[in-house]
Amino acid sequence: MHPLDPPQLITLDAVGTLFGLRESVGTVYGRFAAEVGVDVEPTVLDTSFFQAFRAAPPCAFPGLAAPQRAEAELQWWQAVAADTFRRAGVLEQFADFRAFFAPVFAYYATAEPWCLYGDVLPALKDWQAQDIPLMVVSNFDSRLYGVLEALGLAPFFQAVWISSEVGAAKPDRLIFERAVASYGASQVWHIGDSWEEDVRGAQGAGLQAIWLRRDRPLLPEPALNEPLTVPQIAELTEVQVILRGTA
Repeated sequence: MHPLDPPQLITLDAVGTLFGLRESVGTVYGRFAAEVGVDVEPTVLDTSFFQAFRAAPPCAFPGLAAPQRAEAELQWWQAVAADTFRRAGVLEQFADFRAFFAPVFAYYATAEPWCLYGDVLPALKDWQAQDIPLMVVSNFDSRLYGVLEALGLAPFFQAVWISSEVGAAKPDRLIFERAVASYGASQVWHIGDSWEEDVRGAQGAGLQAIWLRRDRPLLPEPALNEPLTVPQIAELTEVQVILRGTA
């Protein structure tokens, strides 16, 4: 692999890269469901959620005005959750699914369900000390702003680009191009944990991708049928080794 050109900008994914889940989605969904009298195994919900999430359309709303976007985000996630419980065979047990899901949606807007990875702050501080500008490029929704604030990450980033606002979701090159164009950089590294969304998406937009492969990925590892041509890291602090190689 050839040495990389030094970055003028680093963009990062959010969930699975900067922070992860304290509990599985199935555990949380199951706990909230039990409160309204619906009993379902968390492991069943986990499997159903992965299937529903993969089957859902992108969380992107091109042409939608800002005042309507928050409702569209809620409806998108409500549809994923409803499909999760449908696949688990218990959707019909909810008397009012929208009323059930509203507090679940609000819960994920707080810091409580999220765990900041231990390598994140040291890496961000190192890049900040080197005057490397940082941005977030994520398929999350507008709740991400509050989560970044609550986890103490917001001050490190010059901008946050989310699919629901841009109108395009990774791996669509548009979301990467919008972020890069806003800064005007020509040498950009993108770091994320998803092969399809982060690595393939960044490559499609002409960025240098770095694949973050944590010991406990949030989603199942992909079955790759192609040679790996990008740097792989297990923690963000390993990027410092790559940076030293560009000096």
